[in-house]
Amino acid sequence: MPYGTLYLVPVPLADEAAAKSFTPYLTDTVNQLNEYIVENEKTARRFLKEAGLKTPQSELKIHDYGKHNRDNLKEFFSGLLAGKNVGLMSEAGCPGVADPGADIVAEAHRRNIKVVPLVGPSSILLALMASGFSGQSFAFHGYLPIDKLQRARRIKELENQSERFRQTQLFIETPFRNNPMLEEILKTCQPNTQLCIACNLTATDEMVQTKPVSAWRNNPPDLHKKPTIFMLSRSS
Repeated sequence: MPYGTLYLVPVPLADEAAAKSFTPYLTDTVNQLNEYIVENEKTARRFLKEAGLKTPQSELKIHDYGKHNRDNLKEFFSGLLAGKNVGLMSEAGCPGVADPGADIVAEAHRRNIKVVPLVGPSSILLALMASGFSGQSFAFHGYLPIDKLQRARRIKELENQSERFRQTQLFIETPFRNNPMLEEILKTCQPNTQLCIACNLTATDEMVQTKPVSAWRNNPPDLHKKPTIFMLSRSS
């Protein structure tokens, strides 16, 4: 029996942005699936309802990999190995990108299971598109160190890498620590370094602004508990 296909199903980045995130093909696909591997079951069920799911949710089989030990992925693959198509969903954005779902995708490739990514919102690419920075060479670094001294050192390293390689540097922070992160960036970086802040992407209060660090120092925004991507560039 041939294996099933693992579909990578993007999830909206903001609660009120669902309609901006769907494509007809995505809606058609979720209506052909009744098994999912998800990072957050509550988020996944809400998204499927908003996406126009016609299958009764009581008939869905949902594996919540956010609640399980991912050292043993065998339970997630029984349907796929039996020939069933399965959807993979992150809590927000594209599964596998800055997301533990990458482990599921890697295991699918090891088992020779076909992987199909669906079109949807990626905060990293949306932020880069709107920044005005180089999209020819860029690097995403995820979360920087929590320790203040290590974080400052890492920010300086990224600033130097941007200048040396003419490369856009992207990173994120846990939303409730955004303001300390911004404070450290403004304290550490050179005044003429370009900083783009992309906040609440696709939401009604979305903000994407690029300014020199010196300009941000005059009027820093309040980013507390707002999903944000920070970008540095010294190659503009």
